[in-house]
This record gives sequence, C-alpha cells and structure tokens, in this order.
Amino acid sequence: MEVLGILGSPRMGGNSDILLEQALAGAKDAGGETEKIILSKKKISGCFDCGKCNETGVCAIKDDMLEIHKKILEADVVIHSVPVYFWAMTSQMKAYLDRWCAFFDAQWRVHKAYLPKMKGKRIGLITVCGDPNVSTADPIVHSFKNTCQFSGLKLLDVVQLSATEKGEIAQNEAAKKKAYDLGRKSVK
Repeated sequence: MEVLGILGSPRMGGNSDILLEQALAGAKDAGGETEKIILSKKKISGCFDCGKCNETGVCAIKDDMLEIHKKILEADVVIHSVPVYFWAMTSQMKAYLDRWCAFFDAQWRVHKAYLPKMKGKRIGLITVCGDPNVSTADPIVHSFKNTCQFSGLKLLDVVQLSATEKGEIAQNEAAKKKAYDLGRKSVK
C-alpha cells in the first residue's frame, strides 16, 4: 500500500508538517510505504485552463506537477496537510489542486486511462488554523469533499485542528494521535 503525503505549508517544521509526519508514521506502522512531497519546494504553476489535458490527460505545463501526477496515480492513498491562510488553503496547495484537472476530460469525468488507478483511491486531509474554532478551515474541507465527490475518490476522516505558534502542535498529544490514526486507518 503506497501512501503519498502532500505538505501544503511553506513552513517546514510547522504544525501542518508535524501532523503530516504523524500521519505518515501511522501509515508506515500499519505496513504502508510512504513518501512526502513538500509543495513549496516544487515548481508548480497555476492552471492555464488551456484545455489540452481534456483530450490528452497530460498537462501542457512542463513543471514539477507532471511528476507529482505520476506519484498520485501510483499511490493508493494521498494525505494532504495544509494550514489556513486568509480563510482558505495556501497558494501552494491551491495551485496543486487546480492542476488535478489533468486527470479529467472536458465533461469532468476521469480519463479512461486513469480510471483504474483513480478508482477507490483514498484521500486524507489535515487542516490547521490559528483560530480556536477549527471550522475556520471548512472552505478547505469543502474543496476536498467536492473534489472527491465528483471524481469518485474516497475521502477519509478529516482532521481539523487549531494551533498558532510554529511547532506548538508537537506538545498536543491528542492532535498528534488524530493525525497518526488517520494515517494508520488509511492503509486498512
């Protein structure tokens, strides 16, 4: 079972990073093979809406997202971890998620070539916000729920947590356990 972790935070060692590491540790302990991609270290342009991928299933933009597309297709599970920036996902995560359009045709159906690899794929989501009310991250959750719903992917439990200072979540055992359990359950 291959588990791909996607870090949407530009802050290494921050709360989203710590929680993603916990989720990947849970997946690994459950027998999964894990890999982590740090979006801020990749060159990922926003979607140009050129429509070329509608026909070919391959994005026309030649950047690091092409390799990430391959890794997504190979993975059984993709766990995303992203903080809230101005009541939405980070720009890194947004550019990444927008580029998922290459998996779909003009009618927003999964390309036939990708259907066997996308069918049954599980998606995990961890959000962290500075607001004590974790529902501040609901717009991010909504984006991932809709993406999974229209594409037939299975959204796993969503972990929504609150932390303000860089790395403070490392002291929150309950929060770390939620992330770990997400990873562990993702491979079962």
